[in-house]
Amino acid sequence: MKIVFTTTGNDLKSQIDDRFGRSEKFLMLDEDSGDIKVIENNTESMEHGAGLQAVKKIIDLGADVVITGNGAGQKVLDVLKMSDIKFYIGANGMSLKEAYEKFKQNRLKSQF
Repeated sequence: MKIVFTTTGNDLKSQIDDRFGRSEKFLMLDEDSGDIKVIENNTESMEHGAGLQAVKKIIDLGADVVITGNGAGQKVLDVLKMSDIKFYIGANGMSLKEAYEKFKQNRLKSQF
């Protein structure tokens, strides 16, 4: 399973970025191989459409799950609902490692 976290850092000790569309970076953990990949988001300067650009990156990465702090907007959720990607929120203030543990314990909220 490929899990994408919104983050401000480059490893599992980093903090969750509460934002989805304007998240500084995404960190993808491939549970099967243990590989970690960090992807710059580069949507900070966009006035509109940051969430849709971010979800396109997530889809292109082949993610199965997204974990973030706050929820995504309706347009992003509409796109996610057409994919098989699950979207979890409520990881505010956690490290990626903590958020991953909460996810494994089924203690994060699914946004849809």
